[in-house]
Amino acid sequence: MQSNTRRQIFMPFLFGLLVALGVFIGRNFFSAPGGKSNSLMIYPQANKLDALMNLIEEEYVDTVDMQAIEERIIPEILKDLDPHSVYIPAKDLNKVNEELQGNFGGIGVQFSMQNDTVMVIQVISGGPSEKVGILPGDRIVAVDDSIIAGKEISTDEVMKKLRGEMGTSVKVGVLRRPNKELIDFSITRGAIPIYSVDVSYMVDETTGYIKVDRFAQNTYQEFLTALAKLKANNCQQVIIDFRGNSGGLLEVAIGLCNEFLPAKDLIVYTEGKSQKRHNVYANGAGTCQDTKVIVLIDEFSASASEIFAGAIQDNDRGLVIGRRSFGKGLVQQQIPLPDGSALRLTVARYHTPSGRCIQKPYEDGVDEYYGDIYKRLEHGEFYSADSIQFDDELKYTTKNGRTVYGGGGIMPDIFVPRDTSMITDYFYHLRINGIMYRYALQYTDNNRQNLEQLTTADEIKNYLDKQNILTDFIRFAKDKGVAFNQTEYNVSKALIDTELKAYIARNILDNEGFYPIIHEVDDIFLKAMEEAQKDR
Repeated sequence: MQSNTRRQIFMPFLFGLLVALGVFIGRNFFSAPGGKSNSLMIYPQANKLDALMNLIEEEYVDTVDMQAIEERIIPEILKDLDPHSVYIPAKDLNKVNEELQGNFGGIGVQFSMQNDTVMVIQVISGGPSEKVGILPGDRIVAVDDSIIAGKEISTDEVMKKLRGEMGTSVKVGVLRRPNKELIDFSITRGAIPIYSVDVSYMVDETTGYIKVDRFAQNTYQEFLTALAKLKANNCQQVIIDFRGNSGGLLEVAIGLCNEFLPAKDLIVYTEGKSQKRHNVYANGAGTCQDTKVIVLIDEFSASASEIFAGAIQDNDRGLVIGRRSFGKGLVQQQIPLPDGSALRLTVARYHTPSGRCIQKPYEDGVDEYYGDIYKRLEHGEFYSADSIQFDDELKYTTKNGRTVYGGGGIMPDIFVPRDTSMITDYFYHLRINGIMYRYALQYTDNNRQNLEQLTTADEIKNYLDKQNILTDFIRFAKDKGVAFNQTEYNVSKALIDTELKAYIARNILDNEGFYPIIHEVDDIFLKAMEEAQKDR
Protein backbone atom coordinates (compact mmCIF):
# COMPACT_ATOMS: atom_id res chain seq x y z
CA MET A 1 0.00 0.00 0.00
CA GLN A 2 2.85 2.33 0.90
CA SER A 3 4.81 1.35 -2.25
CA ASN A 4 1.75 2.10 -4.40
CA THR A 5 1.44 5.51 -2.81
CA ARG A 6 5.07 6.27 -3.56
CA ARG A 7 4.57 5.15 -7.17
CA GLN A 8 1.58 7.47 -7.57
CA ILE A 9 3.63 10.39 -6.23
CA PHE A 10 6.70 9.57 -8.39
CA MET A 11 4.97 8.92 -11.77
CA PRO A 12 3.90 12.52 -12.48
CA PHE A 13 7.52 13.67 -11.90
CA LEU A 14 8.80 10.94 -14.28
CA PHE A 15 6.27 11.85 -16.95
CA GLY A 16 7.21 15.53 -16.73
CA LEU A 17 10.88 14.68 -17.01
CA LEU A 18 10.27 12.64 -20.16
CA VAL A 19 8.26 15.47 -21.75
CA ALA A 20 11.02 17.97 -20.97
CA LEU A 21 13.63 15.63 -22.36
CA GLY A 22 11.59 15.17 -25.55
CA VAL A 23 11.30 18.94 -26.04
CA PHE A 24 15.05 19.33 -25.49
CA ILE A 25 15.90 16.61 -28.00
CA GLY A 26 13.43 17.98 -30.54
CA ARG A 27 14.84 21.48 -30.35
CA ASN A 28 18.47 20.46 -30.44
CA PHE A 29 18.49 17.49 -32.77
CA PHE A 30 15.51 17.94 -35.11
CA SER A 31 15.48 21.71 -35.60
CA ALA A 32 17.11 23.75 -38.29
CA PRO A 33 19.95 26.13 -37.36
CA GLY A 34 18.80 29.38 -35.80
CA GLY A 35 15.81 27.76 -34.15
CA LYS A 36 13.82 27.30 -37.40
CA SER A 37 11.59 24.29 -37.38
CA ASN A 38 12.42 21.48 -39.82
CA SER A 39 10.15 22.01 -42.84
CA LEU A 40 10.09 18.36 -43.81
CA MET A 41 9.02 17.28 -40.29
CA ILE A 42 6.36 19.94 -39.76
CA TYR A 43 5.23 20.42 -43.37
CA PRO A 44 5.49 17.01 -45.07
CA GLN A 45 5.07 17.21 -48.86
CA ALA A 46 3.74 14.52 -51.20
CA ASN A 47 5.81 15.86 -54.12
CA LYS A 48 9.36 14.58 -53.70
CA LEU A 49 10.81 17.04 -56.21
CA ASP A 50 9.33 20.06 -54.40
CA ALA A 51 10.47 18.63 -51.07
CA LEU A 52 14.01 18.14 -52.38
CA MET A 53 14.21 21.65 -53.82
CA ASN A 54 12.94 23.16 -50.54
CA LEU A 55 15.42 21.15 -48.50
CA ILE A 56 18.33 22.26 -50.70
CA GLU A 57 17.24 25.89 -50.51
CA GLU A 58 16.68 25.92 -46.73
CA GLU A 59 19.07 23.35 -45.30
CA TYR A 60 22.03 22.93 -47.66
CA VAL A 61 25.37 23.97 -46.19
CA ASP A 62 26.12 26.57 -48.90
CA THR A 63 24.03 29.08 -50.84
CA VAL A 64 23.16 27.68 -54.25
CA ASP A 65 21.61 29.11 -57.41
CA MET A 66 18.22 27.40 -57.37
CA GLN A 67 17.29 28.71 -60.82
CA ALA A 68 20.43 27.18 -62.31
CA ILE A 69 19.53 23.84 -60.72
CA GLU A 70 16.04 24.02 -62.22
CA GLU A 71 17.52 24.80 -65.66
CA ARG A 72 19.55 21.58 -65.44
CA ILE A 73 16.84 19.38 -63.94
CA ILE A 74 13.98 20.18 -66.35
CA PRO A 75 15.74 18.98 -69.54
CA GLU A 76 16.72 15.75 -67.79
CA ILE A 77 13.10 15.07 -66.81
CA LEU A 78 11.86 15.72 -70.35
CA LYS A 79 14.62 13.63 -71.91
CA ASP A 80 13.19 10.53 -70.23
CA LEU A 81 9.75 11.12 -71.77
CA ASP A 82 10.53 11.10 -75.50
CA PRO A 83 13.14 12.59 -77.85
CA HIS A 84 11.00 15.54 -78.91
CA SER A 85 9.74 16.94 -75.60
CA VAL A 86 12.23 19.72 -74.86
CA TYR A 87 12.79 22.71 -72.60
CA ILE A 88 13.72 26.03 -74.21
CA PRO A 89 15.45 28.53 -71.88
CA ALA A 90 14.24 32.12 -72.10
CA LYS A 91 17.56 33.27 -73.60
CA ASP A 92 17.19 30.83 -76.50
CA LEU A 93 13.46 31.12 -77.21
CA ASN A 94 13.62 33.90 -79.81
CA LYS A 95 16.33 32.12 -81.77
CA VAL A 96 14.48 28.80 -81.64
CA ASN A 97 11.25 30.43 -82.83
CA GLU A 98 12.88 32.32 -85.71
CA GLU A 99 12.70 29.43 -88.17
CA LEU A 100 9.00 28.85 -87.46
CA GLN A 101 8.11 32.55 -87.39
CA GLY A 102 9.87 33.15 -90.69
CA ASN A 103 11.85 36.33 -89.97
CA PHE A 104 14.46 37.95 -87.75
CA GLY A 105 16.14 41.30 -87.31
CA GLY A 106 19.23 41.65 -89.47
CA ILE A 107 20.94 43.48 -92.32
CA GLY A 108 19.81 41.23 -95.20
CA VAL A 109 22.88 39.52 -96.64
CA GLN A 110 24.00 35.97 -97.29
CA PHE A 111 27.70 35.62 -96.58
CA SER A 112 30.48 33.09 -96.47
CA MET A 113 33.84 33.01 -94.71
CA GLN A 114 36.62 33.34 -97.29
CA ASN A 115 40.18 33.33 -95.92
CA ASP A 116 38.99 34.56 -92.49
CA THR A 117 37.02 37.34 -94.14
CA VAL A 118 33.25 37.78 -94.41
CA MET A 119 32.37 37.86 -98.11
CA VAL A 120 28.86 38.86 -99.18
CA ILE A 121 27.38 36.24 -101.52
CA GLN A 122 23.87 37.60 -102.00
CA VAL A 123 22.04 40.76 -100.94
CA ILE A 124 18.36 40.23 -100.14
CA SER A 125 16.20 42.24 -102.49
CA GLY A 126 14.58 45.19 -100.73
CA GLY A 127 16.49 44.49 -97.54
CA PRO A 128 18.45 46.97 -95.38
CA SER A 129 21.82 46.25 -97.02
CA GLU A 130 20.53 46.68 -100.56
CA LYS A 131 19.02 50.03 -99.60
CA VAL A 132 22.40 51.43 -98.50
CA GLY A 133 24.35 49.96 -101.44
CA ILE A 134 26.01 46.77 -100.19
CA LEU A 135 26.92 44.56 -103.20
CA PRO A 136 27.72 40.87 -103.74
CA GLY A 137 31.48 40.39 -103.48
CA ASP A 138 31.89 43.04 -100.76
CA ARG A 139 34.12 42.05 -97.83
CA ILE A 140 32.83 43.05 -94.40
CA VAL A 141 36.06 43.88 -92.59
CA ALA A 142 34.75 45.73 -89.54
CA VAL A 143 31.55 45.79 -87.48
CA ASP A 144 30.90 48.75 -85.16
CA ASP A 145 34.55 49.82 -85.45
CA SER A 146 35.83 46.36 -84.45
CA ILE A 147 38.00 44.59 -87.02
CA ILE A 148 36.68 41.08 -87.70
CA ALA A 149 38.80 40.16 -90.76
CA GLY A 150 41.69 37.81 -90.11
CA LYS A 151 40.49 37.02 -86.58
CA GLU A 152 39.38 33.39 -87.16
CA ILE A 153 35.90 34.48 -86.15
CA SER A 154 33.14 31.88 -86.48
CA THR A 155 30.02 32.22 -88.61
CA ASP A 156 27.87 32.24 -85.46
CA GLU A 157 29.89 35.12 -84.00
CA VAL A 158 29.48 37.12 -87.21
CA MET A 159 25.74 36.53 -87.15
CA LYS A 160 25.51 37.71 -83.54
CA LYS A 161 27.25 40.94 -84.50
CA LEU A 162 25.08 41.60 -87.57
CA ARG A 163 21.73 40.52 -86.16
CA GLY A 164 19.84 42.50 -83.55
CA GLU A 165 16.64 44.26 -82.68
CA MET A 166 14.78 45.66 -85.66
CA GLY A 167 15.25 49.42 -85.92
CA THR A 168 18.71 49.42 -84.35
CA SER A 169 21.77 50.42 -86.38
CA VAL A 170 25.03 48.66 -87.07
CA LYS A 171 28.09 50.20 -88.70
CA VAL A 172 30.06 48.05 -91.15
CA GLY A 173 33.35 48.72 -92.87
CA VAL A 174 33.43 47.22 -96.37
CA LEU A 175 36.32 46.50 -98.72
CA ARG A 176 35.18 46.57 -102.34
CA ARG A 177 37.49 45.58 -105.17
CA PRO A 178 39.44 47.23 -106.74
CA ASN A 179 39.35 49.91 -103.99
CA LYS A 180 41.87 49.60 -101.19
CA GLU A 181 40.10 51.97 -98.81
CA LEU A 182 37.27 50.87 -96.53
CA ILE A 183 33.78 52.13 -97.29
CA ASP A 184 31.67 52.78 -94.18
CA PHE A 185 27.97 51.98 -94.16
CA SER A 186 25.43 52.53 -91.40
CA ILE A 187 22.65 49.93 -91.76
CA THR A 188 19.35 49.99 -89.90
CA ARG A 189 18.37 46.43 -89.10
CA GLY A 190 15.01 45.31 -90.46
CA ALA A 191 12.80 42.23 -90.68
CA ILE A 192 14.66 39.68 -92.77
CA PRO A 193 12.49 36.88 -94.15
CA ILE A 194 13.61 33.29 -93.72
CA TYR A 195 12.32 31.58 -96.82
CA SER A 196 11.14 28.01 -96.52
CA VAL A 197 10.54 27.34 -100.22
CA ASP A 198 14.09 27.15 -101.55
CA VAL A 199 13.23 27.20 -105.23
CA SER A 200 10.49 26.61 -107.79
CA TYR A 201 11.12 26.26 -111.51
CA MET A 202 9.89 24.50 -114.65
CA VAL A 203 12.03 21.47 -115.40
CA ASP A 204 10.47 20.94 -118.83
CA GLU A 205 7.42 22.18 -120.74
CA THR A 206 4.87 20.66 -118.34
CA THR A 207 6.78 19.60 -115.19
CA GLY A 208 7.38 21.91 -112.26
CA TYR A 209 9.63 21.44 -109.24
CA ILE A 210 9.30 22.90 -105.72
CA LYS A 211 11.84 22.42 -102.93
CA VAL A 212 10.41 22.95 -99.41
CA ASP A 213 13.01 23.30 -96.67
CA ARG A 214 10.77 23.60 -93.56
CA PHE A 215 7.17 24.10 -92.46
CA ALA A 216 7.09 27.60 -90.97
CA GLN A 217 4.37 30.22 -90.57
CA ASN A 218 5.03 31.68 -94.02
CA THR A 219 5.52 28.35 -95.85
CA TYR A 220 1.92 27.94 -97.04
CA GLN A 221 1.83 31.37 -98.67
CA GLU A 222 5.26 30.80 -100.25
CA PHE A 223 4.05 27.45 -101.55
CA LEU A 224 0.93 28.98 -103.10
CA THR A 225 3.09 31.64 -104.78
CA ALA A 226 5.39 28.93 -106.15
CA LEU A 227 2.42 26.93 -107.47
CA ALA A 228 0.93 30.02 -109.13
CA LYS A 229 4.27 30.73 -110.81
CA LEU A 230 4.46 27.18 -112.17
CA LYS A 231 0.83 27.09 -113.29
CA ALA A 232 1.37 30.33 -115.19
CA ASN A 233 4.00 28.40 -117.16
CA ASN A 234 1.71 25.47 -118.08
CA CYS A 235 2.64 23.20 -115.18
CA GLN A 236 0.58 20.01 -115.37
CA GLN A 237 2.58 17.89 -112.94
CA VAL A 238 4.69 18.90 -109.99
CA ILE A 239 7.59 17.32 -108.12
CA ILE A 240 7.62 18.39 -104.44
CA ASP A 241 10.94 17.82 -102.71
CA PHE A 242 10.92 17.29 -98.92
CA ARG A 243 14.36 15.70 -98.69
CA GLY A 244 16.20 16.98 -95.64
CA ASN A 245 13.02 18.70 -94.39
CA SER A 246 12.76 17.93 -90.65
CA GLY A 247 9.22 19.32 -90.33
CA GLY A 248 7.65 22.20 -88.45
CA LEU A 249 4.07 23.35 -88.02
CA LEU A 250 1.35 20.70 -88.35
CA GLU A 251 -1.27 23.12 -89.66
CA VAL A 252 1.04 24.17 -92.50
CA ALA A 253 1.48 20.55 -93.62
CA ILE A 254 -2.32 20.21 -93.58
CA GLY A 255 -2.66 23.34 -95.73
CA LEU A 256 -0.24 22.00 -98.33
CA CYS A 257 -2.00 18.62 -98.43
CA ASN A 258 -5.35 20.33 -98.90
CA GLU A 259 -4.16 21.78 -102.22
CA PHE A 260 -3.93 18.29 -103.74
CA LEU A 261 -6.73 16.25 -102.16
CA PRO A 262 -10.44 16.23 -103.04
CA ALA A 263 -13.13 17.07 -100.50
CA LYS A 264 -13.60 14.67 -97.57
CA ASP A 265 -10.30 12.85 -98.10
CA LEU A 266 -8.70 12.30 -94.69
CA ILE A 267 -5.38 14.14 -94.39
CA VAL A 268 -4.28 13.14 -90.87
CA TYR A 269 -5.64 12.47 -87.43
CA THR A 270 -4.09 13.08 -84.01
CA GLU A 271 -4.77 11.32 -80.74
CA GLY A 272 -3.29 11.39 -77.24
CA LYS A 273 -4.05 10.43 -73.64
CA SER A 274 -5.72 13.76 -72.92
CA GLN A 275 -6.65 14.57 -76.51
CA LYS A 276 -9.49 12.75 -78.22
CA ARG A 277 -9.06 11.64 -81.79
CA HIS A 278 -9.19 14.64 -84.13
CA ASN A 279 -9.69 14.00 -87.85
CA VAL A 280 -8.62 16.55 -90.46
CA TYR A 281 -10.22 16.33 -93.90
CA ALA A 282 -9.58 18.14 -97.18
CA ASN A 283 -12.18 20.82 -97.83
CA GLY A 284 -12.26 20.53 -101.61
CA ALA A 285 -10.91 24.05 -102.21
CA GLY A 286 -7.42 22.93 -103.29
CA THR A 287 -6.01 24.37 -106.50
CA CYS A 288 -4.13 21.24 -107.62
CA GLN A 289 -6.68 18.45 -107.23
CA ASP A 290 -6.13 17.41 -110.85
CA THR A 291 -2.38 18.04 -110.96
CA LYS A 292 -0.14 14.98 -111.03
CA VAL A 293 2.10 15.01 -107.95
CA ILE A 294 5.34 13.26 -107.05
CA VAL A 295 6.82 13.58 -103.55
CA LEU A 296 10.54 13.16 -102.82
CA ILE A 297 11.68 12.04 -99.36
CA ASP A 298 14.81 10.66 -97.72
CA GLU A 299 16.04 9.53 -94.31
CA PHE A 300 16.06 13.13 -93.05
CA SER A 301 12.46 13.91 -94.02
CA ALA A 302 10.47 14.02 -90.78
CA SER A 303 7.27 15.08 -89.03
CA ALA A 304 5.28 17.46 -91.26
CA SER A 305 7.11 16.10 -94.33
CA GLU A 306 5.89 12.64 -93.41
CA ILE A 307 2.34 13.90 -92.87
CA PHE A 308 2.29 15.20 -96.46
CA ALA A 309 3.93 12.10 -97.94
CA GLY A 310 1.65 9.79 -95.91
CA ALA A 311 -1.51 11.62 -96.97
CA ILE A 312 -0.56 11.49 -100.66
CA GLN A 313 0.42 7.83 -100.41
CA ASP A 314 -2.53 6.56 -98.34
CA ASN A 315 -5.05 8.36 -100.55
CA ASP A 316 -3.32 6.96 -103.67
CA ARG A 317 -3.07 10.54 -104.89
CA GLY A 318 0.49 10.41 -106.24
CA LEU A 319 3.88 8.75 -106.06
CA VAL A 320 6.38 8.91 -103.20
CA ILE A 321 9.97 8.41 -104.38
CA GLY A 322 13.28 8.20 -102.51
CA ARG A 323 14.26 6.43 -99.30
CA ARG A 324 12.48 5.62 -96.02
CA SER A 325 11.80 8.77 -94.01
CA PHE A 326 12.97 9.52 -90.47
CA GLY A 327 9.93 8.30 -88.49
CA LYS A 328 8.65 11.14 -86.28
CA GLY A 329 4.97 10.77 -85.47
CA LEU A 330 4.75 12.80 -82.27
CA VAL A 331 2.94 16.14 -81.98
CA GLN A 332 4.41 18.87 -79.75
CA GLN A 333 2.62 21.80 -78.18
CA GLN A 334 4.68 24.83 -77.15
CA ILE A 335 3.73 25.95 -73.64
CA PRO A 336 5.08 29.31 -72.39
CA LEU A 337 6.41 29.50 -68.82
CA PRO A 338 6.27 32.59 -66.56
CA ASP A 339 9.99 33.43 -66.85
CA GLY A 340 9.91 33.63 -70.67
CA SER A 341 11.08 30.08 -71.26
CA ALA A 342 8.90 27.39 -72.83
CA LEU A 343 8.22 23.68 -73.01
CA ARG A 344 7.63 21.82 -76.24
CA LEU A 345 5.68 18.91 -74.82
CA THR A 346 4.53 15.88 -76.77
CA VAL A 347 0.74 15.79 -76.43
CA ALA A 348 -0.40 13.40 -79.16
CA ARG A 349 0.58 11.05 -81.94
CA TYR A 350 -0.40 11.69 -85.52
CA HIS A 351 -1.67 8.97 -87.82
CA THR A 352 -1.81 8.85 -91.60
CA PRO A 353 -5.20 8.27 -93.30
CA SER A 354 -4.76 4.47 -93.33
CA GLY A 355 -4.33 4.55 -89.54
CA ARG A 356 -0.58 3.99 -89.27
CA CYS A 357 1.59 5.87 -86.81
CA ILE A 358 4.97 6.16 -88.42
CA GLN A 359 6.80 7.10 -85.17
CA LYS A 360 9.86 4.88 -84.81
CA PRO A 361 10.69 3.36 -81.39
CA TYR A 362 12.39 5.55 -78.79
CA GLU A 363 12.35 3.38 -75.67
CA ASP A 364 16.15 2.97 -75.65
CA GLY A 365 16.84 6.67 -75.14
CA VAL A 366 17.68 9.78 -77.14
CA ASP A 367 21.16 8.69 -78.28
CA GLU A 368 19.89 5.41 -79.70
CA TYR A 369 16.92 7.18 -81.26
CA TYR A 370 19.01 9.61 -83.29
CA GLY A 371 21.72 7.01 -83.86
CA ASP A 372 19.19 4.91 -85.74
CA ILE A 373 20.21 6.71 -88.95
CA TYR A 374 23.75 5.31 -88.65
CA LYS A 375 22.39 1.85 -87.94
CA ARG A 376 20.37 2.06 -91.14
CA LEU A 377 23.53 2.99 -93.02
CA GLU A 378 25.51 0.11 -91.50
CA HIS A 379 22.66 -2.30 -92.20
CA GLY A 380 22.69 -1.36 -95.87
CA GLU A 381 19.25 0.24 -95.97
CA PHE A 382 20.42 3.25 -97.98
CA TYR A 383 21.56 0.95 -100.75
CA SER A 384 18.93 -1.80 -100.87
CA ALA A 385 15.20 -1.84 -100.18
CA ASP A 386 15.44 -5.57 -99.44
CA SER A 387 17.35 -4.82 -96.22
CA ILE A 388 14.23 -3.19 -94.70
CA GLN A 389 12.00 -5.54 -92.72
CA PHE A 390 8.49 -4.52 -91.65
CA ASP A 391 6.32 -6.02 -88.94
CA ASP A 392 3.23 -7.72 -90.44
CA GLU A 393 1.25 -6.63 -87.38
CA LEU A 394 1.75 -3.03 -88.56
CA LYS A 395 0.29 -3.66 -92.03
CA TYR A 396 -2.25 -1.16 -93.37
CA THR A 397 -3.97 -0.56 -96.69
CA THR A 398 -4.34 2.55 -98.82
CA LYS A 399 -7.62 3.78 -100.29
CA ASN A 400 -7.12 1.52 -103.33
CA GLY A 401 -5.97 -1.47 -101.27
CA ARG A 402 -2.20 -1.22 -101.57
CA THR A 403 -0.19 -2.42 -98.55
CA VAL A 404 1.76 0.10 -96.47
CA TYR A 405 3.45 -0.27 -93.10
CA GLY A 406 3.64 1.68 -89.85
CA GLY A 407 6.26 1.50 -87.14
CA GLY A 408 8.99 3.71 -88.48
CA GLY A 409 8.88 6.24 -91.28
CA ILE A 410 7.22 6.38 -94.70
CA MET A 411 8.51 3.78 -97.13
CA PRO A 412 8.43 5.28 -100.64
CA ASP A 413 6.49 3.68 -103.47
CA ILE A 414 9.69 3.71 -105.52
CA PHE A 415 12.96 3.18 -103.63
CA VAL A 416 16.08 4.87 -105.01
CA PRO A 417 19.36 3.74 -103.44
CA ARG A 418 22.27 6.03 -102.78
CA ASP A 419 24.60 6.16 -105.77
CA THR A 420 28.26 5.89 -104.76
CA SER A 421 29.59 4.97 -108.20
CA MET A 422 31.36 8.34 -108.60
CA ILE A 423 32.52 8.67 -104.97
CA THR A 424 36.28 8.13 -104.59
CA ASP A 425 38.80 8.99 -101.89
CA TYR A 426 39.91 11.94 -104.01
CA PHE A 427 36.35 13.28 -104.19
CA TYR A 428 35.85 12.59 -100.49
CA HIS A 429 38.85 14.73 -99.53
CA LEU A 430 37.68 17.51 -101.84
CA ARG A 431 34.25 17.40 -100.19
CA ILE A 432 35.32 17.12 -96.56
CA ASN A 433 37.74 20.03 -96.91
CA GLY A 434 35.21 22.22 -98.72
CA ILE A 435 37.55 22.60 -101.70
CA MET A 436 34.85 22.81 -104.37
CA TYR A 437 32.86 25.35 -102.40
CA ARG A 438 35.96 27.48 -101.71
CA TYR A 439 37.02 27.35 -105.35
CA ALA A 440 33.54 28.37 -106.48
CA LEU A 441 33.69 31.42 -104.20
CA GLN A 442 37.09 32.44 -105.53
CA TYR A 443 36.14 31.86 -109.16
CA THR A 444 32.93 33.85 -108.76
CA ASP A 445 34.79 36.68 -107.10
CA ASN A 446 37.43 36.84 -109.83
CA ASN A 447 34.91 36.64 -112.69
CA ARG A 448 31.91 38.44 -111.25
CA GLN A 449 31.64 41.04 -114.01
CA ASN A 450 31.20 38.38 -116.69
CA LEU A 451 29.01 36.06 -114.63
CA GLU A 452 26.59 38.78 -113.59
CA GLN A 453 25.67 39.31 -117.25
CA LEU A 454 24.11 35.82 -117.25
CA THR A 455 20.50 35.44 -116.11
CA THR A 456 19.74 31.69 -116.09
CA ALA A 457 21.36 28.48 -114.87
CA ASP A 458 21.66 27.26 -118.45
CA GLU A 459 23.50 30.42 -119.49
CA ILE A 460 25.97 30.06 -116.62
CA LYS A 461 26.50 26.36 -117.35
CA ASN A 462 27.11 27.02 -121.05
CA TYR A 463 29.55 29.81 -120.19
CA LEU A 464 31.47 27.62 -117.74
CA ASP A 465 31.60 24.74 -120.23
CA LYS A 466 33.87 26.93 -122.37
CA GLN A 467 36.21 28.00 -119.56
CA ASN A 468 37.98 24.70 -118.76
CA ILE A 469 37.64 25.35 -115.05
CA LEU A 470 38.62 21.77 -114.09
CA THR A 471 42.31 22.30 -114.92
CA ASP A 472 42.37 25.43 -112.79
CA PHE A 473 40.46 23.64 -110.04
CA ILE A 474 42.96 20.76 -109.86
CA ARG A 475 45.77 23.30 -109.28
CA PHE A 476 43.66 25.03 -106.62
CA ALA A 477 43.00 21.72 -104.83
CA LYS A 478 46.73 20.87 -104.84
CA ASP A 479 47.52 24.26 -103.29
CA LYS A 480 44.98 23.49 -100.55
CA GLY A 481 46.64 20.17 -99.75
CA VAL A 482 44.57 17.63 -101.74
CA ALA A 483 46.94 15.58 -103.89
CA PHE A 484 45.79 14.80 -107.41
CA ASN A 485 44.90 11.19 -108.29
CA GLN A 486 44.30 10.71 -112.01
CA THR A 487 42.49 7.37 -111.76
CA GLU A 488 40.08 8.53 -109.06
CA TYR A 489 39.63 11.87 -110.78
CA ASN A 490 38.47 10.10 -113.93
CA VAL A 491 35.80 8.27 -111.91
CA SER A 492 34.60 11.43 -110.12
CA LYS A 493 35.13 13.94 -112.91
CA ALA A 494 31.47 14.37 -113.96
CA LEU A 495 30.37 14.82 -110.34
CA ILE A 496 33.13 17.35 -109.59
CA ASP A 497 32.38 19.28 -112.76
CA THR A 498 28.65 19.47 -112.03
CA GLU A 499 29.08 20.50 -108.39
CA LEU A 500 31.56 23.25 -109.29
CA LYS A 501 29.19 24.74 -111.85
CA ALA A 502 26.23 24.46 -109.47
CA TYR A 503 28.08 26.27 -106.66
CA ILE A 504 29.25 29.03 -109.00
CA ALA A 505 25.71 29.45 -110.33
CA ARG A 506 24.38 29.63 -106.77
CA ASN A 507 26.79 32.49 -106.02
CA ILE A 508 25.22 34.46 -108.86
CA LEU A 509 21.56 33.36 -109.05
CA ASP A 510 21.08 31.76 -105.62
CA ASN A 511 19.03 28.53 -105.69
CA GLU A 512 17.55 29.38 -109.09
CA GLY A 513 21.05 28.75 -110.40
CA PHE A 514 22.03 25.86 -108.15
CA TYR A 515 19.22 23.32 -108.41
CA PRO A 516 18.76 23.11 -112.22
CA ILE A 517 22.45 22.19 -112.49
CA ILE A 518 22.88 19.89 -109.46
CA HIS A 519 19.80 17.93 -110.51
CA GLU A 520 21.82 16.53 -113.40
CA VAL A 521 23.56 14.18 -110.92
CA ASP A 522 20.61 13.69 -108.54
CA ASP A 523 19.34 10.10 -108.92
CA ILE A 524 16.13 10.58 -106.93
CA PHE A 525 15.22 13.65 -108.97
CA LEU A 526 16.07 11.89 -112.23
CA LYS A 527 13.86 8.94 -111.25
CA ALA A 528 11.02 11.37 -110.49
CA MET A 529 11.42 12.94 -113.93
CA GLU A 530 11.31 9.49 -115.52
CA GLU A 531 8.00 8.79 -113.74
CA ALA A 532 6.64 12.26 -114.55
CA GLN A 533 7.19 11.70 -118.26
CA LYS A 534 5.25 8.44 -118.35
CA ASP A 535 1.78 8.46 -119.90
CA ARG A 536 2.25 11.91 -121.42
